[in-house]
Formats: sequence, structure tokens, C-alpha cells
Amino acid sequence: MAKIIHESAGKMTQLCRRIVHVKIKWSVLGRVSVFRQFFRFIWDRILACSVGRPSRYRRLSRRNSCPSVEAVELGLEPHELAFSGYGSDSDSDLVALKISILGDCQIGKTSFVIKYVGDEQEKRGLETQGLNLMDKTFCVQGARIAFRIWDVGGDPKSLDQVPIACKDAVAILFMFDLTSRCTLNSVLGWYNQARKWNQTAMPILIGTKFDDFVQLPPDLQWTIITEARAYARAMKATLFFSSATHNINVNKIFKFIMAKLFNLPWTVQRNLTLGEPIIDF
Repeated sequence: MAKIIHESAGKMTQLCRRIVHVKIKWSVLGRVSVFRQFFRFIWDRILACSVGRPSRYRRLSRRNSCPSVEAVELGLEPHELAFSGYGSDSDSDLVALKISILGDCQIGKTSFVIKYVGDEQEKRGLETQGLNLMDKTFCVQGARIAFRIWDVGGDPKSLDQVPIACKDAVAILFMFDLTSRCTLNSVLGWYNQARKWNQTAMPILIGTKFDDFVQLPPDLQWTIITEARAYARAMKATLFFSSATHNINVNKIFKFIMAKLFNLPWTVQRNLTLGEPIIDF
């Protein structure tokens, strides 16, 4: 009987030791898990601070739409590019891309934007002192994209709007009047102001009023073309001549921006022919 009791006591002791061992093991694992979660939290915060606030994108279901000129010219399938009106859907799934426009007064900046976004979108835009805001919304490969266009007035008072207009922009359009060389000379001043607030935005130099420009003497046209190309090289910008009145290169400029941003299979052709709208890069 004593032997049986002794064996039972030995087994109970071993069982207790195993239970204690298991409890210690789970306790250690629990603490390791807590520390792991803590360090992962800290690491995520470090990454968030170092690369900026992360953006969350949601891939949308493809919508049935008719083939568009934009889809054909960009080499996309008809369902991959469809334009929609501003505010037609919830903005929760919208990726907004900011585009800024800078240049002197009376050179056709606002007419250029209205030609692109349309009269209805212009009515829904927002106008503040020295700043016009308009949107163009479309779908690219299942994602809703909005070009949010910030058109800065060209008067001296509007310089205060340059920081907010240029910050976080993906592209900055520097405009001048092809019939007014002083507006071309002002471009570098606008460029230097913009680069104080945005070092990475895609620069594009745009000469407006091409329909009036072609009425100038050919030697004067060539002089302006030469100067504009020199400015574009100094700015490392693509050069476009345009006309809002006749819709020359207006849509093409924004297609160029979209193709560059999304690496789409569409490119523009260089054109340096006198009497035709110049495209140089």
C-alpha cells in the first residue's frame, strides 16, 4: 500500500511540473507576442512618417460603356477608360490628382481649362480670390481618377496662392501667350516660385492662342519658337503650342499627362514644323 501511494505521489509531482512548465511556456509566448505587436506598431508608424501618409485605393468593378476617342487613342480597351460627370458618384473611391496652372493674366488659362472640363463642369467649379478650381473625372483600368485643376490668377495678388496650388501637384502647367513675348519671359519667374513648393511635379510649358500666333510674320514666329524651346529645355519641360478657341492640343496635353502618370501605351509625336502647333520634348 505504501508503495502504491509513493508511486501515485511521484506521478502527481511530474504532472504538476509539466503543468507549471506549460504555464511558463505560454506566459513567455504571450509576452513575446505582445512585444512583437508593439514593435510592429512602432515600425508601421516609422514607415508612415518616412514615406508620407499611405493612400488606400479600391479597385472598382468594370462598367459597361461605349468606346471613346480617348480609349482608342491611348490604346486601351473600351471598358478601361470612360468619362463621367463631376459628383455623379461617391468620392470615397476617387483618386484625386492635382494639376496646377501658372502664368500671367489674360493669356487664356481659364479658357484652356474650360475647353477641357466643359461648360457644365466649369459651372460646378469653385472660384476664390486669385484661384479657380475645376475637376475632370474619368476611369482608368477600373479606377476612378479625378484631375483637380488649380488655376492661379496671374496678377501680383495671386502669388499668395502659389504655395497651396503647387503643393502635392503631380503636374504644373506653365502658360504664356504666343503673341506676347513678355508673358514668355515671365515663365521662369513662375517656374522658380512653383519649385519652392514642389520639386517633383511634371513641368509642361504651354503656348496659348496658336490661332493668333500663325498670323504673325514667319520670322517672328520662328524667333518665338526658338525662345520657347530654350525655355522648355531650361525647365526640363515638354513644350506644347495650343489654342482653346480651336481646341488645338488641349485634350492632347492632358492625355500626355495621364499617359505619363499611369505608364499607358500612348505617346505624342514631336512636331517642329513652322506654321503647325509645336510639340517638343
